[in-house]
Amino acid sequence: MKRILHTPEGVRDIYSTECEQKLALQEKLHKVIRSYGYHDIETPTFEYFDVFGNDIGTIPSRELYKFFDREGETLVLRPDFTPSIARAAAKYFLNENMAIRLTYLGNTFINNSSYQGRLKETTQIGGELIGDDSADADAEIIALTVQMLLASGLREFQISIGHVGFFHALAKEAHLEESLVLELQELITNKNTFGVQKLLSDKEISESQKNAFASLTSLFGAEEVLAKARALTDNVQAAQALDRLQEIWDTLKLYGVSKYVSFDLGMLSHYMYYTGIIFCGYTYGTGDAVIKGGRYDGLLSHFGKNAPAVGFVAVTDQLLSALSRQKVTQEITGSRCMILYEKEKQAEAIAKASELRGKGIEVELVRITEKRTRKDCRDYAKNCTLVVEL
Repeated sequence: MKRILHTPEGVRDIYSTECEQKLALQEKLHKVIRSYGYHDIETPTFEYFDVFGNDIGTIPSRELYKFFDREGETLVLRPDFTPSIARAAAKYFLNENMAIRLTYLGNTFINNSSYQGRLKETTQIGGELIGDDSADADAEIIALTVQMLLASGLREFQISIGHVGFFHALAKEAHLEESLVLELQELITNKNTFGVQKLLSDKEISESQKNAFASLTSLFGAEEVLAKARALTDNVQAAQALDRLQEIWDTLKLYGVSKYVSFDLGMLSHYMYYTGIIFCGYTYGTGDAVIKGGRYDGLLSHFGKNAPAVGFVAVTDQLLSALSRQKVTQEITGSRCMILYEKEKQAEAIAKASELRGKGIEVELVRITEKRTRKDCRDYAKNCTLVVEL
């Protein structure tokens, strides 16, 4: 039988220093989330297909890893945490009227094309604030993401905030067909102004409406973007979306994190369950967002609980890659010890190791042999905090 040493396409081994850095980063991020009052939850790695079905508005079915259980039910590896958390919250907190803050850590699986080396399995840590429909909740989530990125060691990054309600208000007013809305959304997301203009050129909508859609591709920047957006339309629902963004901005100034935040009215998500703000966090060293999230006030109703919610996820693999390229490393806490011993000192070495481990010190026992000389062992132990030779 042929020996298999490599991994399938889109997944990889993480080991040695990189694994230590990843674990240290996750611990640091988790500590920040917990400091905001979020409680840990674990959901299964695989769920029923319906949790991520088309009516939920998450990953397309063709990109799901699907399989069957013994009863013939279709199961999928989770591609996205949010629907899983929504299902669990609806089950265990059905009658809870107070806000629920939950945090999670685990891997997601998307059967994409691995374009540009994109992984099919990624580790995510995130938080969901359920039962609070206020701008304060939106601002808390964004402030939390800023603090997480600062805790990771990043100093240059930006959280871009949009609002799906602004675009959908314009689309509804223009009476655009669903297929056209999806095509328009794709063009706006890609900042393709010419494409938007060409697509709408022969459509029976006003010139001001065409201009508003085309302007979305360039409506990004600081607070003044909101004023520019207001000048494009007198649509009431669009104005309400801008009012919400202004309120969030004012609250973020109270948190002292507004300098890390900008607006992007052309930001639109492929996740159809988002109903309000959406946001992404970017930094140098990776083309993909290291943090993303938004408000999804209708998702929990699919599972029987009518509750608003907002949340985020940090993609630790992307974040770790960016940190590495920016030469930012995580401090590895704890003391590591290596005890070098020869055969006749085995009992003494084991006793010493037990003593040190009882004090919370990590201890590795290394026996000196003819093949592994004392010098070899000393070289191997050079990165340890403490080396004991017996």
